[in-house]
Amino acid sequence: MFGIVRPCRHRLGEKLTAQWTAHLCGLCLALRGDHGQLARIVTNYDGLLISVLTEAQADPDGPTGRRTAGPCPLRGMRTASVAHGEGARLAAAVSLVLASAKVRDHVADGDGLLARRPVALAARRVAAGWDRAGARTGSDVGFDTAVLVDAVDRQTGIEALAGPGTPILTVTEPTETATAAAFAHTAVLAGRPGNAAPLAEAGRLFGRLAHLLDAVEDREADAASGAWNPLTATGTPLDEARRLADDAVHGIRLALREAEFTDGGLVHRLLVHELPNSVRRAFGTPSCAHGSHPYAPPGAPGAPGGPTPPEPPRRDRRGLLAGCAVWLGLACTCQMCCGEYEDPWTRERKEGCLRNCDCDCDCCECCECCNCCSCGGEDGCCSGCDCGCDC
Repeated sequence: MFGIVRPCRHRLGEKLTAQWTAHLCGLCLALRGDHGQLARIVTNYDGLLISVLTEAQADPDGPTGRRTAGPCPLRGMRTASVAHGEGARLAAAVSLVLASAKVRDHVADGDGLLARRPVALAARRVAAGWDRAGARTGSDVGFDTAVLVDAVDRQTGIEALAGPGTPILTVTEPTETATAAAFAHTAVLAGRPGNAAPLAEAGRLFGRLAHLLDAVEDREADAASGAWNPLTATGTPLDEARRLADDAVHGIRLALREAEFTDGGLVHRLLVHELPNSVRRAFGTPSCAHGSHPYAPPGAPGAPGGPTPPEPPRRDRRGLLAGCAVWLGLACTCQMCCGEYEDPWTRERKEGCLRNCDCDCDCCECCECCNCCSCGGEDGCCSGCDCGCDC
């Protein structure tokens, strides 16, 4: 799991948390459906933004972009409504290609076990397979992943030539180009060609922000291991990186104003309000002490948190074998330690032994871009920001 948009469920509220989870599950299932179980490990928080953007622009009178998925251990073996269709498949294609690039980058740096030649060879084969799989799925939805592959290839050459005095934006350009293309294609899938230009701009700035924040978060670890870091290599100070990050956040906000959405609540929440939190987190000023996420698959940082929901109606107990199967699934996640879950046999709602919900985040801090939002409402935290704020 990787990504810079990692929202806390306290700020999302119940309604948007459910939507966010539907897109994350939809991305995971799209990867499995098209490319098998192994591909699910490239599920990532930023990739699901492609699915979110596509659905947000879709015709409300058109075919639904949801389906009912079967039981999953991460949902307490409950069914759920998940995103599906071209948006989820585009998100899967982008995730595969970019995950492939990440693997090759780690191989080139000789990180960990990848420093061993047999492991590196196997990793390269997996990455090549993801490239081909992403290209197939991208072609199915009319997206040429060659722009992503080209960006990855150019990135390597740019990093090799970069040195003190090289503008940091020269290094981030390939990432900007790749994300701009992916964001713009959501407008094509949704049948809103007029949105392509503003979404391309939002995507370009999102790519810049992702690259900068990744560099900031890895700066100390890269220095300790001797790995290449764009900020260190170009001599870019942290205050300049922060200025560029803040400018990118502001630019994304302005670009989204030019796009038309049928239901832009989740897009607005993630790309207008959560991105500043991502910047603060990367630069060491987190906005929420809880540090949790609305949904945490295996290996993801954080775990479900927030106020305990009302106790669900009592249901029949599971049998011994069915309960053991559910326990095994829960044991593979962090839910039994620091999340909330159903007892595998009694179905009673329980909290993990390490859970500590002492979130001190301010509900209305989500509207730092304006001062007209009020707390409360059915879903809390501005209820998707349908509050008239011009942000």
